[in-house]
Amino acid sequence: MKSRLLACLALISSLAVIRLFGQSAAPAPAAPKLEFAFEAHVTVGAPQEVGVVAGGTRRLIPITGGTFSGPGLKGKILPGGADHQLLQPDGFTQLEARYVLETDEGEKIYVVNRGVRYGAPEVLARLNAGERVDPNLIYFRTAATFEAAAPRLQAMTRAIYVAVGERYPTDVVVRFYRVL
Repeated sequence: MKSRLLACLALISSLAVIRLFGQSAAPAPAAPKLEFAFEAHVTVGAPQEVGVVAGGTRRLIPITGGTFSGPGLKGKILPGGADHQLLQPDGFTQLEARYVLETDEGEKIYVVNRGVRYGAPEVLARLNAGERVDPNLIYFRTAATFEAAAPRLQAMTRAIYVAVGERYPTDVVVRFYRVL
């Protein structure tokens, strides 16, 4: 009976400590930080309008080439990819670009880069008309995943990357950051 009473008191004491200090004594993980990975200069062709479909106006932007470079990583962007876009009437655009990078060593990296772009209607109208606009006037953010066969590039395939983009009349600049 005495051991049972002691066990109950220990349980009540433990519950009081949990209630007082929270369920876990471990501190919350730190907020993620970003590490610059590389910058891509992507050349693009003229938009190919599909037209109004369910959900907006569909168009494709052909990726015709380009270059990329960052710490320990440099190469070219192979032609043949495309940026698949769905534009809303208010100018909000959903993006999904798929293309291939080739390092100077000949290694290939398959990229899937999904994101959004929007800004003031008059700024987007100028951008969509092929004019050069200040990239700070447009919110252009993406999240990318990479696939690579090369052993030295496996770390890329096992991390999350976010990017900031800038759209110009004939090219796009995208800066990729690894989430730490």
